[in-house]
Amino acid sequence: MKIRTMTHEDTEQILEMMRVFYTSPAVLSNGSEEIFRNDIAYCIGDNPYLEGYVFEEEAQLLGYAMIAKSFSTEFGKPCIWIEDLYIRQEAQSKGIGTAFLSYIERCYPDCIFRLEVEDENQHAVHVYQKCGYQILPYMEMKKELEAGISKYS
Repeated sequence: MKIRTMTHEDTEQILEMMRVFYTSPAVLSNGSEEIFRNDIAYCIGDNPYLEGYVFEEEAQLLGYAMIAKSFSTEFGKPCIWIEDLYIRQEAQSKGIGTAFLSYIERCYPDCIFRLEVEDENQHAVHVYQKCGYQILPYMEMKKELEAGISKYS
């Protein structure tokens, strides 16, 4: 199995996987075609904040991942958010997720790593805990602006 960066040629297969991932119980929101295409475009473009990877074996994509870069003032160091980590069902339980987490940790050795996981996705929770991730007692909140304007501005 090979981990490599996403390319334009991977777009249709990644879109297919995103449609499955975002309609599964592993993700709270369903996303949209526009969001999926934007995410991929940012991954394969020159955006410094988002990177995309695929897991490939014999020219077949087994899954994909996206990471976002930020800084954690809580921990005083750069932060790598594992935004998406999807492995096709037929390729699960083969160590791909563990291999990717190890790969990213080697690429970004002096960072804090964060991710979100749904309670129902116990297989993923087990994998993440096995790799040293700890459950945090946080409540996450969000605010989405329409056309960049807040009613509180």
